[in-house]
Amino acid sequence: MTIFQILLLAAAGFAAGTVNAVAGGGTFATFAALVACGLPTLDANATSAVALTPANLASVFAYRSEVRAHLTRMLPFVVIGLFGGGVGALLLIWLGDQGFRPLVPWLLLSATLLFAFSDRIRAWTKPLSQGKSGSSRVVAFLVMVLATVYGGFFGAGMGIMMLAALAIIGSGDYHQDNAVKNVVAFLIQVVSATLLIAGGLVHWPHALVTIVASVVGGYWGVSVARNVPERIIRATVVLVGAVLTVIFFVRG
Repeated sequence: MTIFQILLLAAAGFAAGTVNAVAGGGTFATFAALVACGLPTLDANATSAVALTPANLASVFAYRSEVRAHLTRMLPFVVIGLFGGGVGALLLIWLGDQGFRPLVPWLLLSATLLFAFSDRIRAWTKPLSQGKSGSSRVVAFLVMVLATVYGGFFGAGMGIMMLAALAIIGSGDYHQDNAVKNVVAFLIQVVSATLLIAGGLVHWPHALVTIVASVVGGYWGVSVARNVPERIIRATVVLVGAVLTVIFFVRG
């Protein structure tokens, strides 16, 4: 790696750790930086997923009291997360770079739309969470499974999908549901990272720089969360996602 690439990855990792601590969407920064460093899109996605896993452990630790108190209720979602994360990662490995590359603009677009309409999605699920009919619960479980597979495959925006599902099949308490989401998301990343490493897709020099920077950014992101409104961070994520979507569509 060149000095410029090290600085670029450090900046992207720091930004990703900070953004993930506040609103999510850090994958945009690390994925784009790794592609800019010359990695194939598949390797960049795999390296980004592995690099951001340690920093996201902090989110689980922050909710440790909720995790201890509601561990039994989380178990079905943990099983879904482990299964879905493995399926998503294996699908990614099976596709290879030639199969994955054409999907990148569409994945970026879908993630950007999820972040852009996250408040609207929460509003849509609120009436369903109050009624909790049998059909709505079935749909919510299907969304949860889809979110875990998507998380193992790409990841950006999976938290929004899981919170929407948990609003219907969860406890109804935001912090309990968010704790479930954080645990499941972390386990998805662990399973996915393990399979991607075994598949030889991770570029370790790039990953290590990003890991260190993202952990620092994740720690510092707590103070950002207390001082910067989430809507500003989310708007920035949407803007970055939109720019990247256009770039990758133009690149083909």
